[in-house]
Amino acid sequence: MNIGQAASASGVSAKMIRYYEQIGLLPAADRRDSGYRDYDTEDVHRLGFVRRARDLGFSIEQIRSLLALWSDAGRSNADVRAIARTHLKEMEEQARKLQDMIATLQALVGSCEKGARATCPIIEELGDHHPAPAAPTKARRRAA
Repeated sequence: MNIGQAASASGVSAKMIRYYEQIGLLPAADRRDSGYRDYDTEDVHRLGFVRRARDLGFSIEQIRSLLALWSDAGRSNADVRAIARTHLKEMEEQARKLQDMIATLQALVGSCEKGARATCPIIEELGDHHPAPAAPTKARRRAA
């Protein structure tokens, strides 16, 4: 099948298929006499595996390791589980950071009164409680 058909069958764009070939996640496709890439069902299964792993947020290197384990009939599921656990811990840490950011923004938005006042807790927090530097005047910009 051509790259468009492989893209449709796997849910991976043609651009990403070429990229995955370039970085070695997908073996270089066979070529037809016309020079066009030719993919088989094994390639489509591999692309589907990569897509699902990317959807779960695995890094390229983690996917590379998972693919090696996938094709290793003598693998231990402990090896696969170790990669998944590492990724899970990374995601849990990211989630904690996001929750901290959400809580901070909620507190800042809640502390910012409506109206047209000059002071703003959000701006103050972002500026680390220091006033903003004065904007250059037109005269100063011309001189510079």
